[in-house]
Amino acid sequence: MTKRLEEIELLAESGKLLADVFGYLDTLSLIGMSTMQVNDMVDSLIVDEFKARPASKGQYGYAYALNASRNNVVCHGVPSTTDVLRSGDIVNFDITLEKNGYIADSSKTYLVGEVSPLAKRLVQVTYEAMWKGIRAVRPGARLGDVGHAIERHARRNGYSVVREYCGHGIGREMHEDPQVLHWGKPKTGLMLREGMVFTIEPMFNQGRSAVWTEEDGWTVVTRDGQLSAQFEHTVAVTRNGVRVLTLRPGETMLN
Repeated sequence: MTKRLEEIELLAESGKLLADVFGYLDTLSLIGMSTMQVNDMVDSLIVDEFKARPASKGQYGYAYALNASRNNVVCHGVPSTTDVLRSGDIVNFDITLEKNGYIADSSKTYLVGEVSPLAKRLVQVTYEAMWKGIRAVRPGARLGDVGHAIERHARRNGYSVVREYCGHGIGREMHEDPQVLHWGKPKTGLMLREGMVFTIEPMFNQGRSAVWTEEDGWTVVTRDGQLSAQFEHTVAVTRNGVRVLTLRPGETMLN
């Protein structure tokens, strides 16, 4: 479950490349682009420029380099040529990258064009909650401390936490132990140790937490049709705290 220092450095290399993918996406206006166009750009960047592999491609039979989850899509949205981004949308791009056998995983929810204040607030609070979870990570803390920090921020701001999906250990495999819940009680759950590597990836809904999966078997949407947002980073437990392996351009531990 724990990783050696040299393994964490390889994960950090993958994480840096993945952060650069998001840095590229940050330069796009996205308006008028289909989610398949974004997928193809990301695929080409990872394979041709970074000489790496989109780790989601072929995983569990999935065919694409990313998930594109727009508006009321909670997660696992499948890119499509007909899913065109328009001003006012929010869209989460969830991307994994493997380099030298080690996988990094990260996601970001983008504001497309002129977005409503309510949508902006949901996205901002979800981002804040991810960082509250990250800052709870340290040796001797427990996973319940991480989940509690995230859930408390959701409740204080009037949002619900999706419970069907959670963070996960990561390394040579995309999904490893432990499961990292985005709710919980302080001082409960697995104790964190130096060398553990996992994702923190809360999903917040404007309305109820209930979700369902569409007929494609992938796309998860809110049952009440309200908006959902998500952010994700891959982190490592260090001797004194936490290291964010997928830290993006412009981000610091003070976010």
